[in-house]
Amino acid sequence: MSHPALIVIDLQNDYFPGGAFALANTEATLDQVEAAIAAARAKGVPVVHVQHVADPAAGLSPFFNADTPGVQIHPRVLAAAPEAPVVVKHFADSFERTTLKATLDKLGVDELIVCGMMTQNCVTHTAISKQAEGYAQVTVLGDASTTVSEMLHAIALHALSTRVRVATVAEALG
Repeated sequence: MSHPALIVIDLQNDYFPGGAFALANTEATLDQVEAAIAAARAKGVPVVHVQHVADPAAGLSPFFNADTPGVQIHPRVLAAAPEAPVVVKHFADSFERTTLKATLDKLGVDELIVCGMMTQNCVTHTAISKQAEGYAQVTVLGDASTTVSEMLHAIALHALSTRVRVATVAEALG
């Protein structure tokens, strides 16, 4: 029997309208992420939030600076899974120098369901991370992810489709 976890990457205020780097289709993506979290919780699938915080040693970043409103996880996402652990990262790959692998090991996870912001960057780098290769299956939720444009999102999902499963929330968690 499989034991997946839902990894929600960088659903942070800076990526929404009014933030420092607003992405495309954020409202629709937020709705789908909430649906994914609700479906996961209904099935007993653990949820893990991943939060990008700019490395202060590298100087001021255009977004995701510590102690700013923009770095905070979107309140609707936190409300959907308030008990979910939060893994802080400084790189596109959510496994790189973070507690993600240890968190997933503690939860007994053997499959990943990934969604979030910047399809071509953090979502992709996490889904095809060297550390993700150890999981029986990796699925990226195409309708619960977004980036700067619909075209770039579609290109990234197509590129990912040769390495991981790309599915909708309904297909993966329905």
